[in-house]
Amino acid sequence: MSTHSLTVRRTVHAPVEQVWAVLTDLDHAEERLTNVTGVRVLTDGPYAVGTRWRETRKMLGVETTEEMWVAENDPLRSTVIEASSGGTDYRTVFTLKPLGERSTELTMQFSGENGDAPTGVRKALGKAMGSLGLRLTRRTIERDLDDIAAAAATPV
Repeated sequence: MSTHSLTVRRTVHAPVEQVWAVLTDLDHAEERLTNVTGVRVLTDGPYAVGTRWRETRKMLGVETTEEMWVAENDPLRSTVIEASSGGTDYRTVFTLKPLGERSTELTMQFSGENGDAPTGVRKALGKAMGSLGLRLTRRTIERDLDDIAAAAATPV
């Protein structure tokens, strides 16, 4: 079993309420997030534990769609989003910390855990692809946080 994780932080020049509103607004994610090309919400009601959606992203010129769900939710403080694809379980934790009245520290911790233990060539290839994958994932996360910050800082 192998696990990869990374954490990225941004100071957002907007109050925590605005950052939370952007972060949890699935209906407008496609408009706000550069790498997202489609979102289809699968459940009714407000953003809460159990909310599910299919998100399509473009990475390296390829579009992929994953089903995601809210696993934990503490409004205005944190939310945990999970997904499972191709034998890997993904977990994304967003944490919001007020920095005074007009700024928020937004932290995104992303991890992926592969259930099967690779051996030999597959292990070596996984190690090489793992570091490349983490670099690409970091860039994607940084872009997402930049997009969330820009949307939250823009008055509605």
